Amino acid sequence: MEVGSRYVHIVGVTAHPDGPWTTQQIRNVLMDLGDQATEFRFLIRDRAGQFAASFDAVLADAGITAVKIPPRVPQANAYAERFVRTVRAEVTDRMLIFGERRLRAALAEYALDYNGRRPRRSRDLKPPRPDHPIADLTSERINRRPVLDGLISEYERAA
Repeated sequence: MEVGSRYVHIVGVTAHPDGPWTTQQIRNVLMDLGDQATEFRFLIRDRAGQFAASFDAVLADAGITAVKIPPRVPQANAYAERFVRTVRAEVTDRMLIFGERRLRAALAEYALDYNGRRPRRSRDLKPPRPDHPIADLTSERINRRPVLDGLISEYERAA
């Protein structure tokens, strides 16, 4: 998660993350970000065993410092912890997910909603990267559109 904008990057899904897998995932993220990766100075991470030295080395090569949170202090990574809690409450706790493919699809759809349409109080009720103009609710009609099979509702201007 980009702390300043609250933009979320869904990196990967696996049942058994290990050092080589997480290292490949950070390479993929850096490749996807391209030149935008130079804007990042720090990556805050926990002390889980799947973050190998090679993970930190890939970040260091990109000019990003990996900062480990103190042991047993999830509050130090509060933004990511809050996002995980939100995803659990709104998606995974309310759906029966059979298989990695369905989980990837659900997380991808949720990330599109989270990044493009969900307002943030910290950003004056604007999403991180709006994918449509923000409606003036005082003078326009609004339509409801279900997302994730109706678990979430999106509202947009009526045509």
